[in-house]
Amino acid sequence: MGQRVAVLGAGPMGLAVAYQLARDGHKPVVFEADDRVGGMTAAFDFSGTTIERYYHFHCISDHAFLKVLDELGLASKMRWVETKMGYWYQNRLQPWGNPIALLKFKGLSLTAKFRYGLHAFLSTKRNDWKPLDNVEATGWIKRWVGAEAWEVLWKRLFDYKFYHYTDNLSAAWIWSRIRRIGRSRYSLFREKLGYLEGGSDTLLQALKADIEKHGGIICLKSPVNRVIIEHGKVQGVVCGGEIQRFDKVISTVPLPYVPALMPDLPQDILARFAALKNVAVVCVIAKLRKPLTENFWLNTNDPEMDIPGLVEYTNLRPMNEHIVYVPFYMPGEHPKFAEPDQAFLDKVQRYLKKINPDLRDEDFIELRASRYRYAQPICDPGYLNRLPPVSLPIKGLWVADTSYYYPEDRGISESIDFGRQMARDINK
Repeated sequence: MGQRVAVLGAGPMGLAVAYQLARDGHKPVVFEADDRVGGMTAAFDFSGTTIERYYHFHCISDHAFLKVLDELGLASKMRWVETKMGYWYQNRLQPWGNPIALLKFKGLSLTAKFRYGLHAFLSTKRNDWKPLDNVEATGWIKRWVGAEAWEVLWKRLFDYKFYHYTDNLSAAWIWSRIRRIGRSRYSLFREKLGYLEGGSDTLLQALKADIEKHGGIICLKSPVNRVIIEHGKVQGVVCGGEIQRFDKVISTVPLPYVPALMPDLPQDILARFAALKNVAVVCVIAKLRKPLTENFWLNTNDPEMDIPGLVEYTNLRPMNEHIVYVPFYMPGEHPKFAEPDQAFLDKVQRYLKKINPDLRDEDFIELRASRYRYAQPICDPGYLNRLPPVSLPIKGLWVADTSYYYPEDRGISESIDFGRQMARDINK
């Protein structure tokens, strides 16, 4: 007989948990605070265009994602596209992302180019991350690429993503990002990325339908206020002031929410959750009448731009208008995060017109900003060892978020893989 399991959060990880539980004959009930499933992958209506609030793409190495597409009959909706990268540096748009572009890059010596390229190549070939686990990332990169390549190609990416956390990040975590993009190449000179027809919402709605088809329930606009723990065992949850009894609880909400949700956890466990750091994001989406560039990803190093880069999404997934995502990452406590949306919209309009002087005010159809307080965990050296175990010392309680597949960066495929494994673990 199946167990009643509460799943907290309907992002990709929470949906994957419920999907696996329901298929295994259990009775998952998913609690989601938002009015839609998806978390950071959720879609919204952008003046007639259904699109994710935050950009997503897929690599040929995203095996867990591709497997679930196959199970849901969605494999035929996957599209692979040859994409380009660029670098905005010294008020010049330059090609980026392959050996020829590196050799031709203006503003960097030949020695610096060689050292940068060697580091990227060897990072792509490396498989064992453990030796990098306790190594600090910026020192590791500087030792490989040298001061010149660090200043030109890396420093601003760190400064405008991690701010004062920059000097204490795990090299293993940064390496995994280099490797993922490096392995998206199907030749040394060509990069291939993927998108799903209809965007991530195609997968989200299929997961939701499959969960419900197999007897699961998804409760939207239903934040859990508290997880009930008594005598070392989980008893259920409180939602909307009502107690609901469950055999097991699996939480996939961002870890910073856990201490308030589960105040009855042992004090040492609460302290470990409370010590974790995250950065926030204000992500501006611009809808344009003409393209910005020909690149999917554009790194930026410009003293007038407080962003590490931008994503021209429609150079991956073709659409009627041109969609550009411009993420502003910062610690949630940073004063900039309290600035009104309009301040970010004005910056983006200014930045895009600088990159492409042909853009006029009338080419901007609409701009919209989305905010996420806990967008990115800060993974310092030895990060995984400081996380509490997924299966907590409370009978019937599991807690995880995107932090737990360190050193991999947050991604849909990784969340699906980890969520399904958690669901299988409740049978052990």
